[in-house]
Amino acid sequence: MAKEKVVLITGASSGIGEMTAKILVQNGHKVVLTARRQEKLDELVDYLGADHAIAVAADATDINELEKVVKEGINKFGRLDVAYANAGMGVSTSGTEKGDPDEWDTMIQININALLYTAKLALPHLRESVGQFIITSSAAGRRPIKGSIYGATKWFAYGFGQNLAEEMAEWGGRCTTITPGMVNTPFFDDEKPDKLAPADVADAVLFAVEADKRNCVREIFLMPTN
Repeated sequence: MAKEKVVLITGASSGIGEMTAKILVQNGHKVVLTARRQEKLDELVDYLGADHAIAVAADATDINELEKVVKEGINKFGRLDVAYANAGMGVSTSGTEKGDPDEWDTMIQININALLYTAKLALPHLRESVGQFIITSSAAGRRPIKGSIYGATKWFAYGFGQNLAEEMAEWGGRCTTITPGMVNTPFFDDEKPDKLAPADVADAVLFAVEADKRNCVREIFLMPTN
């Protein structure tokens, strides 16, 4: 079994974040969980066990709330080995001309600012553990999509991941960007059973986390078979 890691997960109350927490704990790791819904996080901790998980509700777009998450996680487990910036959202109105600027502002806050805040707060602790930062970008951040503001935020996440990998390499740290195609999560109103499952992305995170330290898995690109 791989060495136990302590992993911070944002957007942990459902979908990819929730499944990643379950798969990491099943494989012997510990998790620090955050999202806005305390009751959902508490249910997940009950499922995982308090020895393996801690939940601290926070708005990831508020750097002060996020700082509390990091502190409480380290108080619980003594260190931080991996930070997984997974929180994200889309918009209900696509395109630029017909798009909703208020939706853009909210999405940019979570898809870009929360990512930066998570990195800013986690990096001093990851430097100490010679640890790893993981980002959920998207296949939408690897190719042009007509008028997609969401895709543009994921382009940012993708580019930031590449740049952060270079920054962390200076002290032996690793950065992994996960770029999944469509995933069947509560992100969408309708079920999409022919698309990727949250477990597919969680398995990719587990692979990156457990890769030998000589191996910096810079990117994992997942697409549905159909």
